[in-house]
Amino acid sequence: MQSVSAEAISHAPFPGGSGVTHLAQLFVPSLQERRPRTLKHDDIFGVFDRNGDVLSGPGSPDGIYYRDTRYLSHLGLTINGARPMLLSSTLRDDNATLTCDLTNPDIFDAEGVRVLKHDLIHLRRSRLLWGARCFERLAVRNFDEVRHRLQLELVFASDFADLFEVRGTPRPHRGEDCQPDVAGNRVALAYVGLDGVRRATILSFDPVPATLTGEQATFVIELAPHETHSLFLDVGCDKKEIGDESPRRTFFIALRDARRALRHSTSKAAVITTSNEIFDEAVHRSVSDLYMLITQTPEGPYPYAGIPWFSTVFGRDALITAIEMLWLDPSIARGVLLYLAANQATELDHVSDAEPGKILHELRHGEMAVLREVPFRRYYGSVDSTPLFIMLAGAYLERTSDLDTLQRLMPNIEAALAWIDDYGDRDKDGFVEYQRLTPDGLANQGWKDSSDSVFHADGTLAKGSIALAEVQAYVYGAWCAAAAISRRLGNSARANKLEAKASDLRDRFDVCFFDEQLGTYVLALDGDKRPCRVRSSNAGHTLFTGLARAERAKSVVQSLTERAFFTGWGIRTIAATEARYNPMSYHNGSVWPHDNALIAAGFARYGFRHEAAKIFEGLFAASTYLDLRRLPELFCGFPRQSAQAPTFYPVACNPQAWAAAAPLLFVQACLGLEFDPRSQFVVFDAPVLPRFLDQIVLRRLSLGAGSVDVALRRTGSQVVVDVLGRTGSIRVVAKS
Repeated sequence: MQSVSAEAISHAPFPGGSGVTHLAQLFVPSLQERRPRTLKHDDIFGVFDRNGDVLSGPGSPDGIYYRDTRYLSHLGLTINGARPMLLSSTLRDDNATLTCDLTNPDIFDAEGVRVLKHDLIHLRRSRLLWGARCFERLAVRNFDEVRHRLQLELVFASDFADLFEVRGTPRPHRGEDCQPDVAGNRVALAYVGLDGVRRATILSFDPVPATLTGEQATFVIELAPHETHSLFLDVGCDKKEIGDESPRRTFFIALRDARRALRHSTSKAAVITTSNEIFDEAVHRSVSDLYMLITQTPEGPYPYAGIPWFSTVFGRDALITAIEMLWLDPSIARGVLLYLAANQATELDHVSDAEPGKILHELRHGEMAVLREVPFRRYYGSVDSTPLFIMLAGAYLERTSDLDTLQRLMPNIEAALAWIDDYGDRDKDGFVEYQRLTPDGLANQGWKDSSDSVFHADGTLAKGSIALAEVQAYVYGAWCAAAAISRRLGNSARANKLEAKASDLRDRFDVCFFDEQLGTYVLALDGDKRPCRVRSSNAGHTLFTGLARAERAKSVVQSLTERAFFTGWGIRTIAATEARYNPMSYHNGSVWPHDNALIAAGFARYGFRHEAAKIFEGLFAASTYLDLRRLPELFCGFPRQSAQAPTFYPVACNPQAWAAAAPLLFVQACLGLEFDPRSQFVVFDAPVLPRFLDQIVLRRLSLGAGSVDVALRRTGSQVVVDVLGRTGSIRVVAKS
């Protein structure tokens, strides 16, 4: 998907000292096995175990990260020398805080005599991230009938590892660790990188610990029966000075501000409630994850791609996420468009795969990116971000009628259109291809960017400039969107030319990409224009943008819903009959929620709403087995078995923005939800409810200055649309 494939992550050497044995490496647990807890706010995110600890060691992704650097690599809590036992570990519904409930195990003295029976001391850790800082309150309560003297220890460390180091990229040389600076209730840990930048972590404690070193804080407390005592920890990233505020006070201020900010950010979004409580939990988690992943930029809100590996700007991911949730909250699309326009390439730079007019792929801030040890500081190596940018601009205008923003974006849209013609179509055959400009960049530059994801029927890898099926679909969508924008802005001649280009592409694409024997569109054309005769999910994206000819749609839908593709949980990235099929691979047989959502939207576009609902049912069934009802980046493509969960992918990001947004696009596709802002119409075109829903209610569905609350209910074989309330002059139109 992104800059380094998950295969590279899972098979790369683990970071760590030379004393780590190969046997020890074999026992590093996967992300799915550990089910870590994650928090994020703007450019800071944290990965914690279920106790709330940060566990260091070879291959561990745990830590507090800020702008692609791990500022805290270890944080371990003990009570009288023993690790507490986990009772529960939960995130608030809005993702504002992580709460870990713990208790003491049996504790023995040096002679083996039990001095504290288990389950008498309750420890509650409450943690949040806010403003490049991590805040924690540790409340300790004695439920025994006698007084207890307790020793609580927090052991901590920072390796200041670059995120790419954590993922397994070896670094022969690093900067210099500074000596810890201990003063009063604070410890400063620092590192001077090879880039000359000093990075610092400041830990502040309240009350002042009994002892404090550069590695450990020790508290000694006495608790009467049923007494509670609270300790506070404040971890600041890259702050030269935190000030004199008490961590106790700053915890509550940050908690208040974080909750207010989340309420404000979600206030514009429509609200979904249904007849299925489990689905309500799943969709609420999706929306909460999306707003947690959003970072505020000078241009507006921008969804970062995913935690832990991709918590930064990605062009493709944000564009697709914004498309998926456009009906729910169009302000996200505006933020994405303005940010990517501000960072559009203006010059040719082979090192970053940049060409004038091209839209950003990835942005990194870490030491390795600054030093060009990895090429992703400002990297443009995706072939599809540029047409997707134009597609989103057109969809945003159609959703909002915001001509002022489109006028502002027109120079960027024109530059993106020029890139398609001047650089995208490298050999001038009418199709957009990719081939990396730097040997350090991505070999494959579509969304399936693993090195082995584009191949021929016999399994041999495709070579040369490659034209992917879905990229042609996005180009078609871009030209159609640009034509609609031009027409709205009064340039009919420009619109006519763009529509003619789109029509011509549709005809040529059908001739060169449709394979009668396969019954679907081929994966790609290689550098010699030989078709990669592989049945892949990419074909479904041709339905999403309308590139597929109407007479081909039924065949493509049938292909994607047969057993070789549809696992029962969702559609695989390639069919099980293909040479490189591996259900445990990143791109060659796995199931991706966002991929399925785009395909379902394509099905609905061509009138196959019941087939779209079938995919929706599979993904929802998968979510019922998932921790927090949270859809991951991907899961393995094994067939669904009765009364068994889907097979998880070991290093899938979770949460992941375009996976979190997938249920929202499924809802829109099944309901046939469309908007006409100029006429103030909200349209439900032949709505279908999946079998797990008898009713769905959409509240605060906005259009211009107004909003409407709508209920859709199953009545026999029909879906009835009822208006529950409205503000403004919105009209609801139901088509059968």
